[in-house]
Amino acid sequence: MTKKFDPNMVLDVRKLYKDFVLHTVDGRTVEALNGISLTVSAGEHVALAGTSGAGKSSLLKSIYRTYKPTSGEVWFQLLDGTFVDLVGLTDAELATLRGTQIGYVSQFLRAAPRRSTLDIVAKSGMQRGMDISTAREAAAVALKKLNLDEALWDVSASVLSGGEKQRINLAAGTISPPRLLLLDEPVSALDPSNREAALELIDTLTHQGVAVLAVFHDIEAMERLATRVVVLQHGVVSYEGSPKQTLAKLAGVAR
Repeated sequence: MTKKFDPNMVLDVRKLYKDFVLHTVDGRTVEALNGISLTVSAGEHVALAGTSGAGKSSLLKSIYRTYKPTSGEVWFQLLDGTFVDLVGLTDAELATLRGTQIGYVSQFLRAAPRRSTLDIVAKSGMQRGMDISTAREAAAVALKKLNLDEALWDVSASVLSGGEKQRINLAAGTISPPRLLLLDEPVSALDPSNREAALELIDTLTHQGVAVLAVFHDIEAMERLATRVVVLQHGVVSYEGSPKQTLAKLAGVAR
């Protein structure tokens, strides 16, 4: 049967399951995702809410294929308008999409040793088609927006603080932004001033047509940024809707 897709849709997750086998605990199986289905369209910011262990980060990692889903489908619309199932791609095919059309910003920076802050961010721009000069200029703009001191731009990122590394991650993820950006607690280590700068930058993404799927652990960020909130419980979608409607039901669940 031919699958049908909304042409405005960038991501279409269908009945996604992910199990983990705890080899060090009598081989028991833990079900992280239990048939999740959701969509994200171009210019839409979907926030995932739920208690710890609800499956939020596992869902992002299964879409990005850091985790290989147990079963289900993750359909992604390419630049030419065709859809591919990310679950079925080879590692090489997936690597081509990562960093170019699909981005992932985690809480933690994993960068090559001795690579400078500016080089890390500029490399992301080059992966997305920028020439080196344009990429370095765009990287400088992004780092300034995130209040990263220019004196740190040529320093190895490995010696920086957690908050500084988190801002580098966000700058790299948003420079010449990809079609789909996955955000996993991107502001968790930031002080109020730098958090505000980061939220302002994230807020520009939907206006650029980027499809954003994000995890935040504070309701204020979801109220401010999300166009839709999806609440997960025990690896399934419990309910979803507009931020105003959905967050009123949360009663602390997001935290």
